[in-house]
Amino acid sequence: MTTLIIGGSGFLGAELIRQATAARQTTVATYATRPGNASQAVWCHLDLRDAVRLDAVMTEVSPRLVINASSGGADWAVTAQGPVRLALAAATHGVRLVHVSSDAVFSGNRIRYAESSLPDPVTPYGAAKAAAETGVLAVHPAAVVARTSLIIGDGGSVHERLVHQLATGARDGALFTDDIRCPVHVADLAAALLELASGGASGIHHLAGPDAVSRHELGILIARRDGFDASRLPTGLRADSPLSGALDVRLDSRATQRRLSTTLRGAREFCKAPRRPSPSAHE
Repeated sequence: MTTLIIGGSGFLGAELIRQATAARQTTVATYATRPGNASQAVWCHLDLRDAVRLDAVMTEVSPRLVINASSGGADWAVTAQGPVRLALAAATHGVRLVHVSSDAVFSGNRIRYAESSLPDPVTPYGAAKAAAETGVLAVHPAAVVARTSLIIGDGGSVHERLVHQLATGARDGALFTDDIRCPVHVADLAAALLELASGGASGIHHLAGPDAVSRHELGILIARRDGFDASRLPTGLRADSPLSGALDVRLDSRATQRRLSTTLRGAREFCKAPRRPSPSAHE
C-alpha cells in the first residue's frame, strides 16, 4: 500500500511519515519549499495550485491513500482551492482521501462545537478552511474531513518553541488567558488519522483532546514538563490585543473517539510526564 502525504515537511506530516512507514506502508511525501528530514519517505515537489503537476504526481505515485496535512495560511488559492483540486484528483483516480481541517472554521460564539455544527469563521484563514471542507466533500463525498486544534508534541511544535522562548526571555510576547482550545498530541492525531483512513469513515470528524485549556495554562503545562520556570511566562488577554479570531473554541471529539482504538489524550495528560529539556530548547 502506498500512502501519499501532502505537506510531509510540516510538523504533522513528519509524524504521519514516521507512523506510516512504521506500519510498513510505502510512503511518498510532498513539499512546497524544501523536503523534510524524514529519509523513510520518497519526496516530491508539489504546489496544490498546479493541477497538471498534481495529476502527474497522482499518476506516478498511484497511492491508495492521500492525507492532506498541508498548510497555506490565509492564502485562498492554497488553503481553499488547493484541497478541492486535490479531492477532485483523488476522486478521479479512485483514491481514499483524508483532509485535515481546523477549529478556525468556528467563531467561538457557541464555545463547544459538535461535528454537526455549521462553520461560522471570523478570519480569512478560517474562511479558507471552511470553504475547503465544503468543496472537498462536494467532489469526493467518501473523503474524511478531520478538524483538529492546537497540535503539540514533545518540544518541537510552534507552540512549544514559543513557550520555551518566552520562559527564557528570548522572545517578547504573552500567552493569553482568554484564548481557549483543546490541544492534541501530534502522535495521537497522526494515529487517529491513519485509523480513520483504514476504516470506512467519511464526512466530518473531530480529532482534539478532551481538555479545554487557555494558551497560558497550556504554556504552564509545557514549561513544567520541559524544565522551564513557568512563573516567568507573561500573560495577557487576547480580547485586549489587535489579533482577530475566536476566543473560545472547544471541539467535541467524543463521537469520533468512541469509534477509535486510538486515545486522544488531553493536554493535562500528555504534558504531565517531566522530561529533561534538550540543549537546543534553551537557545
